[in-house]
This record gives sequence, C-alpha cells and structure tokens, in this order.
Amino acid sequence: MPKTPANKTAPAEGAEEREPTIAEEIDALTDPNFMTSLARGLAVVRAFSDSRKPQTIAQLSQKTGIPRAAVRRCLHTLQQLGYVDAELNNFSLRPKVLTLGYSYLSSTPLTVSAQPCLNGISRTLNESSSLAVLDDGEVLYVARAATSRVMSVALNTGSRLPAYCTSLGRVMLAQLAPEELDAYFEKTKLRPMTERTVVSQKRLREILAEVKRQGYAINNEELELGLRSIAVPVRGASGVVHAALNVGAQAARVSAEQLEKEFLPVLLRGAQELSVLLPN
Repeated sequence: MPKTPANKTAPAEGAEEREPTIAEEIDALTDPNFMTSLARGLAVVRAFSDSRKPQTIAQLSQKTGIPRAAVRRCLHTLQQLGYVDAELNNFSLRPKVLTLGYSYLSSTPLTVSAQPCLNGISRTLNESSSLAVLDDGEVLYVARAATSRVMSVALNTGSRLPAYCTSLGRVMLAQLAPEELDAYFEKTKLRPMTERTVVSQKRLREILAEVKRQGYAINNEELELGLRSIAVPVRGASGVVHAALNVGAQAARVSAEQLEKEFLPVLLRGAQELSVLLPN
C-alpha cells in the first residue's frame, strides 16, 4: 500500500477531501518572483466579498487561512493606503477599492459600451440581462441591467458564480480547447446547487458539446430553483469568444420554450451588436 507522507493525514474512508485554503494555495507556489505578501493582501480584500458587515481579523483569517498576524499587517497597509477603514477591531472596505476594478472596466471597450445594449435587451424582454467573462474557472459579471431580482442573492458588476451550472459559464466553457477544459474539470469541485444541478463530469461534457453545436445554453433551475436563463457567446471578428450575454427569468413566468423562441433572437442581435466592439 502507498504510504501517507509524514506531514499529512490520510482522509477517512468515505470522507470528502478538504479543499486547500487560499493561504495554502499561495504558499504552494514556488516561483521565486512571486510576491507572497501582495497575494495575501489581495486575498484579504477579496475576503470581504458578499459580507455586508465589518470583518474582524479573526474572521478574515478564518476565511483565507492566512495567519492572524499576517492579516493584521495586510489590513494595516491597506488602511494606510486608504482602501480599508477600521473601527476598533472591525474592518470594512472604503470606496477607494472601486478604483482597482474600474481600471479594468474603463480600459476594456466591451465593458465600457455594453450598458446601452444590455439596457435595450432588458427593455425589450422586461427581464434582467448580464454580460460576463470567464475568470479563473468562474463567471465574472462585468455589466448588468436588472429589471427585477430573480435570485436570492444580489448580482452586480463584480459578482462571481460557478461556471459549470450557469448558462453564461457553459457558453464559455464550451469554447475551451480540450486541454483547457480538462484543466478546468481537474481543479473544479462539482457541487449540487439544487436538486437539478448536473454534477457528472461525463454528462457536463456532453452538455457542453451540445452547447457548442447549437450556439447557446439554457439553464433550467440548476443554479437556483425557480430561475431559468439563456446565454449566447460574444465573439470577436476572428470568431474567438471573449464573453457571454444572458437573460434570466423566473421559471414560473417563462418556460424553456419561450427562452428559445422569444429571448434567443433578441440575445443573438445583442451579441452581434457587442461583437463589433471587439478587436479580434
């Protein structure tokens, strides 16, 4: 039998293997030019995501796996630079943090000019529409026009969702090269978000092949019960997929057939409109 390394504990039979913390992922990198302190600081900033309350050093340490002493130094530096505010031991982000994301949004032609297109789609269909890119195996929202809240969580620019169980994600995953898709599945934990979520890698590969063939993806309550969505790719002049465009609606109000017959033509026109903004 293979031996378990002395510094590791073999997982109990039937137990799920624990995912590495952000700190462990950072520490595992061996590139001599990699700045661990910068990576830790960015991890601390990201740990504030989806939290509407101020965070303590202990909470941020628990979320990231970074030692409390290192979290304290990160917060002190961020506070000195104006990115973090502190009241006693409670820390919160300051508006200056928005400048980090704005640098990307303002330098990308697609995101700068997408809002009028999304607004037009939402007015036509009376549903929320979004533009997203694939980032580190997740869907990253870069623009959104919301007419109503169709999910239990609020989606805004900068929000992230799993790619495997979203229409936006499947449209972009379907365009990956075989080796890129293999790498995605190798590092992605497929968890059921609802009772309808497909978590079989074999079945997902079949779905992605179909999405690539038909040119659009429909999500039928796999991300959240009561939510359906449809997405199409946004391509550059050379055919390369740079982003995805979608519309989400309440399942009780809009059927999957309606998504294909009524929503898909509007989305395809929107994707064509956005594609002219891309250089290649």
